[in-house]
Amino acid sequence: MIHWNSLAEFLAMGRHGPYVWGSLLVMVLLMVAEPMLLLRGRSRLIARLRRQHRAEAAERGQARAGDRSMANWSND
Repeated sequence: MIHWNSLAEFLAMGRHGPYVWGSLLVMVLLMVAEPMLLLRGRSRLIARLRRQHRAEAAERGQARAGDRSMANWSND
């Protein structure tokens, strides 16, 4: 079992402190950043799919209007 006599010895981690605490810091940052990045990506995807859906719906509406005008034109 590892035993430290003081807080300074614990933080120094037997001269491996910068590596240990740096690694811990990077891990914590990544664990905080990952869910945030996933939520942002999800929001962007939903917004993009909504824009695409509206554009396709508008395109279908224009195609139907064009079909009707062509039907009227051919009946003349």
